[in-house]
Amino acid sequence: MKIGDRAPEVLGKDELGREICLSDFKGRKLVLYFYPKDHTSGCTAEACSLRDHYSELQGMGYEVVGVSKDSAASHVKFKEKNQLPFPLIADVDHTLLEAMGAWGEKTMYGKKTMGTIRTTFVINEEGIIEQIFAGRQIDTKNHATQLIEKL
Repeated sequence: MKIGDRAPEVLGKDELGREICLSDFKGRKLVLYFYPKDHTSGCTAEACSLRDHYSELQGMGYEVVGVSKDSAASHVKFKEKNQLPFPLIADVDHTLLEAMGAWGEKTMYGKKTMGTIRTTFVINEEGIIEQIFAGRQIDTKNHATQLIEKL
């Protein structure tokens, strides 16, 4: 996916098994962020940054949805532990990750593996991708501030 593309209508199922669709956010903008794994330091920092600035983002007309390949059960624990106010999509089969280009080859400790590429898409009210932040562009501890400054 690139800037100007339309995001998929069906995003997936959240931690409670509810289907999340792009049309659920009609008239609002969406911060759709992909992260590698629940309960890891970077992913927790990113989620908590978005949590801490959630009301500010909402005041600017944005909703937030997180996505990882973790299970719904893992997401429930992650949300509860960190008091996250937004849904987390359990994309265990990588459908949305692959469709959005957030799944690919990564190198960790010199070893190449397939996995989630940390990526955030800013989607407008019409479902069109307006901005993309990826990989090292994302400062996990300050990601919400990064977004707010660019929105």
